[in-house]
Amino acid sequence: MDLRSPHILDSGNVMMNDTLTSDVIGRRVEVNGEHATVRFSGVVPPMAGLWLGVEWDNPERGKHDGSHEGTVYFKCRHPTGGSFIRPNKVNFGVDFLTAIKNRYTLEDEPEEEGKEQIVTIGNKPVETIGFDSVVKQQSQLSKLQEVSLRNCAVNGPGDKGGIAKACPNVRSIDLSKNLLSSWDEVVDIADQLKHLEVLNLSENKLKFPSGSPPPTGTFSALKVLVLNRIGITWTEVLHCASRCPVLEKLYLESNGIVISERPTDVLQTVKLLDLSSNQLIDENQLFLIAYMPRLEQLILSDIGLASIHFPDAGIGCKTSMFPSLQYLVLNDNRISQWSSINELDKLQSLHALSCTRNPLTESSKDAQTTRQFIIARIGQLRTLNKCAIQREERRGAELDYRKAFGNEWKKAGGHQDPDKNRPNEEFLAAHPRYQSLCLKYGAPEDGELKVQQPFLLKNQLLTLKIKHPNQLDQKVIEKQLPEEETKARETETRPIMAPEPHASVLSVPR
Repeated sequence: MDLRSPHILDSGNVMMNDTLTSDVIGRRVEVNGEHATVRFSGVVPPMAGLWLGVEWDNPERGKHDGSHEGTVYFKCRHPTGGSFIRPNKVNFGVDFLTAIKNRYTLEDEPEEEGKEQIVTIGNKPVETIGFDSVVKQQSQLSKLQEVSLRNCAVNGPGDKGGIAKACPNVRSIDLSKNLLSSWDEVVDIADQLKHLEVLNLSENKLKFPSGSPPPTGTFSALKVLVLNRIGITWTEVLHCASRCPVLEKLYLESNGIVISERPTDVLQTVKLLDLSSNQLIDENQLFLIAYMPRLEQLILSDIGLASIHFPDAGIGCKTSMFPSLQYLVLNDNRISQWSSINELDKLQSLHALSCTRNPLTESSKDAQTTRQFIIARIGQLRTLNKCAIQREERRGAELDYRKAFGNEWKKAGGHQDPDKNRPNEEFLAAHPRYQSLCLKYGAPEDGELKVQQPFLLKNQLLTLKIKHPNQLDQKVIEKQLPEEETKARETETRPIMAPEPHASVLSVPR
């Protein structure tokens, strides 16, 4: 069989020994910039030598589902997610400490090669070579507080205790898109960094334990945890977060999450929760997180949300759900009804809203009118789509809204006389703030509610009738002129005492 067939990638000489192959299953690897997980290690007859069967993160990179010539060697979630590849072409990565030394040490001017130094150990002077380099490395690492190792092929912590000794002051780590394969490896790293406040693990395919959570104190200072695109489930989120007593920000974008249970004793300190691009979340699942006591910012972009409803609160009342929520992001969803916007007025603390690229906001040709209606329907809103709402804008929006639906209000039973003002339930459900706006600005007067003609040229013309004064049987000639031009002609004719020989202005009715 041809070594370069589309099903097997030939990579030259086999360099992996039996000891190395015994624990590679499940390991994360990198090959020519593409990441994968090892699913098989062994022989693939009739080809000689060892092969690794890998499942690619990008299924378009592979050629098969883990089978070769009718034999199933491993399984893939995608029919073209697998490949066989020679071990010596696979990058298994480096440990955390090696990666951090490669990136952060000796970035300044190099030390003189072979430079000697005399140091005293005990009572004896000892001649050293390269001692300055070691001291400089240790000094640089010990000062580090923010570390970025994105896409540096980090596969684990390295020697036990080495991280704590080399860089004990690290407070922020970006470990996104690396070769970490399990949550236990993350725990081993974090357990050595007692001041760790920010941890980004996005784009690592981690295996999460089903047993007891990590020891108390491992994430005792962690405030920000980023877990975007790692395939984590909601149950695993709660399991991992159970040892984060001061966690404030949690990012869970694009994980296919289904919110399956209420976080009763977990996430109680979280102020920001990002659930963007989790398409399986629906309105009912949101009720399970509605009582997180400190949640101030909730990001729900691109989850396919079509409606919002808070069933515990009636018209004009406030909901007990999301009691601390101040900022809500609903961009790129399927909200198409004004009833969902009305529901947001029930939130006790909502001050900022982003809701761009929804059918409700995109279908209207007049974006400014849509903005005004949203402002008028949510009374406590201070910022809309990241643009502050000034006092004058709110007043104008509410007055325009009151006028726009005034005739509908009257037909539904609304009246300027408070004793007769009884709009029906259907109107109040569609416009729950309308009555409060009438109390704030007064009920709309009949003159405000006259239907205005469209501002078209034909609606702005005056009719001019012309007839000869001495020929009464002659047909009246009618001309339509713009109002300003007609006024000018009237002015021009006033000083003339005698009529023109052929025409006279008789009337200028509107």
